[in-house]
Amino acid sequence: MLADKDRIFTNLYGYQPWNLDAARKRGTWDNTKALLELGADTIIDKMKASGLRGRGGAGFPTGMKWSFMPKEPRPDRPNFLVINADESEPGSCKDREIIRHDPHVLIEGALVAGFAMRARAAYIYIRGEYIREAETLFAAVAEAYSAGLIGKNACGSGYDFDVFVHRGAGAYICGEETAMLESLEGKKGQPRLKPPFPAGAGLYGCPTTVNNVESIAVAPTILRRGPEWFSSFGNENNRGTKLFQISGHVNKPCVVEEAMSIPFRELIEKHCGGIRGGWDNLLAVIPGGSSVPLVPAAQIMDAPMDFDGLRALGSGLGTAAVIVMDKSTDIVRAISRLSYFYKHESCGQCTPCREGTGWMWRVMERLRTGDADISEIDTLQQVTKQVEGHTICALGDAAAWPIQGLIRHFRPEIERRINERNGTGEAPMMEAAE
Repeated sequence: MLADKDRIFTNLYGYQPWNLDAARKRGTWDNTKALLELGADTIIDKMKASGLRGRGGAGFPTGMKWSFMPKEPRPDRPNFLVINADESEPGSCKDREIIRHDPHVLIEGALVAGFAMRARAAYIYIRGEYIREAETLFAAVAEAYSAGLIGKNACGSGYDFDVFVHRGAGAYICGEETAMLESLEGKKGQPRLKPPFPAGAGLYGCPTTVNNVESIAVAPTILRRGPEWFSSFGNENNRGTKLFQISGHVNKPCVVEEAMSIPFRELIEKHCGGIRGGWDNLLAVIPGGSSVPLVPAAQIMDAPMDFDGLRALGSGLGTAAVIVMDKSTDIVRAISRLSYFYKHESCGQCTPCREGTGWMWRVMERLRTGDADISEIDTLQQVTKQVEGHTICALGDAAAWPIQGLIRHFRPEIERRINERNGTGEAPMMEAAE
């Protein structure tokens, strides 16, 4: 279990004020000039050595991502940092806690990361529904400007760096990095074809890096305490501390900072007071936000909560939004509801996603009531494979994976409903299996 002295986010629950004075007492903005004096290349090397992987879902090595930016930006094509605070994945709520209770950690991180990438400015794209959080962030940025921490000669380092906060308009698709850039430019939020990648041509056609809030916010602490300290947590290739957001059928839902690779059972016991109705009542868990496949209780119990451990189970860590479902859950209805979400949020640019998400949801609704044929389960599986991997962005995958997980692990439950509805009188297959 992570010791309090090793926590990066020390005001996650808002027990202290978020403002600049309180943040400084917690160690934020402590001689930031000295961090910048390390030099851009040294900062990037230290981030690589820390083993930090992106906290927005994909898990790409952060230091490596920063190193793709041009070392000598052209005057007419400055480098930009874009921070993704469009946290719209169902189940995810970690960036919200950082922004509303400890925004200066993020702003300092933006300065350090921006300096390392030779960026002219940072744009923080915050989800439209985060109204109070945006108010806090605007106020915190104003505080940082008036204290000389950002803007002209930021922290007295001779480096000019601006931070802009942009409020989104409530579109899930704008959480995808290139759709976010389109939205920032004032256009319809639709993903771009890659290449060119944002590091080559991103915001306003300039070199851009898009990073998640948590990835940026941890950077100053990693530099202060050293990459060896950060990489001492977690398994190989899954280093550091991580914010887990645990919702659903646990006794105490929470957002908690914990070491990577912590076993699932330990995470739930220590921080959530166990599963509602006891461990025998656990049905399944979606371990990384709604877009990753569910994992049945027996497989997840002792699984390490990290990128590789969950990939081995056919799922993923994603944003570490852990959705716990006990045996009272109508599992087919739960996945059908997620299908509706992805149908609703598809931008409609790619045919497989535009047509496929609606089709998959309509079939899921019929499977939910049992008003279908057994053969349609395989047809649905085939359609998910035709959507997955055939779209510009990952929304097609996100729509397909929950359904694939359901069919993989809970096919008997779907068949039982169909048989009951059709009055074939066969014994429910779940009980037959037991």
